[in-house]
Amino acid sequence: MALSMAAALPLSSSLSIVSRGPSHSVPLSTNLSFSNHTANSKRQGMLNIRCVRVGGVEIPNNKRVEFSLQYIHGIGRSRSRQILCDLSLDNKITKDLSDDELISLREEVSKYMIEGDLRRFNRLAIQRLKEIRCYRGIRHEMGLPCRGQRTKNNCRTLKGKRVAVAGKKKSR
Repeated sequence: MALSMAAALPLSSSLSIVSRGPSHSVPLSTNLSFSNHTANSKRQGMLNIRCVRVGGVEIPNNKRVEFSLQYIHGIGRSRSRQILCDLSLDNKITKDLSDDELISLREEVSKYMIEGDLRRFNRLAIQRLKEIRCYRGIRHEMGLPCRGQRTKNNCRTLKGKRVAVAGKKKSR
């Protein structure tokens, strides 16, 4: 009888509230109050702030900013450190960032090619190589490595599972 339902309400542009409670719970009002998470963690109708949205991706709240930014496609460890240095931000836990810091972080991240734009750019570059029929394009079409690796023993990721060849026996 106690089915849990999830209702998400937008709190601001960067936060979302998730309520997990029984289906007969009292509807949420417009006035929201936040309780201490450690003291009342056993309550079912409690509100939790889950993730912060940066660059179209929800990054985790409970990790440091340097590692949270790496959840965005196109941002690795060196670029996340560069972003923090450019903004002169401390590497603190993401949920401890103020609204001004979040806004400046979003603006800095939007300067880079990330997520869908980066994926589209890479896909079009590979498609162009295939169309002009260069060596790298042909290797992409055939599903083989295109950066000079040997293929006699390895590259199982690209070639797929091994296929047994009939009639091949050991000679003594």
